[in-house]
Amino acid sequence: MAAQLIPAKAHQSLGILAGVVAASIGVAAPGVHAQSPPEEKSLKWSVATLLPPGALYAVISGDPTAPGECTMQISMPDRYRFPPHSSPSDEHVLVKEGTLLVGLGDRIDPTKTKALGVGDSSTAPAGVHHFSITKGRTMLLVTFMGPYTVTYIHAEDAPKPRGFPFGY
Repeated sequence: MAAQLIPAKAHQSLGILAGVVAASIGVAAPGVHAQSPPEEKSLKWSVATLLPPGALYAVISGDPTAPGECTMQISMPDRYRFPPHSSPSDEHVLVKEGTLLVGLGDRIDPTKTKALGVGDSSTAPAGVHHFSITKGRTMLLVTFMGPYTVTYIHAEDAPKPRGFPFGY
């Protein structure tokens, strides 16, 4: 059976609450409790060094470096590409702003994506190779079990160590 991204509607039909991948608080992944969105201005934004340059993140709950559930808000610019990768736990994303084109496979192929708009969510099961592209500035809520790690399918896609000021 081929791996697939699971749309939130499928989760709901199974009685599981839809959650975050990216970007809207108030909807939760399986086992996640609904939460009130913090004011965006009060979030502490940091450079997302495990992701390609251009992404910023803010921790909403949990600790992404420790075991346990964590939710982060991710901000990505227009046409941002997150190369094919996998994670050791399910990643549930919720789109808060913009459009996220999501796809499965070992190569980025914009023709083989599904568009997720504001309010849409999806889950990439643990170990599944997937990628994404943004249309417009895109904000996501992403919920996962930490510690957060990314395994890039192609070593050349992994971000290079960044020096000041971009990795500071």
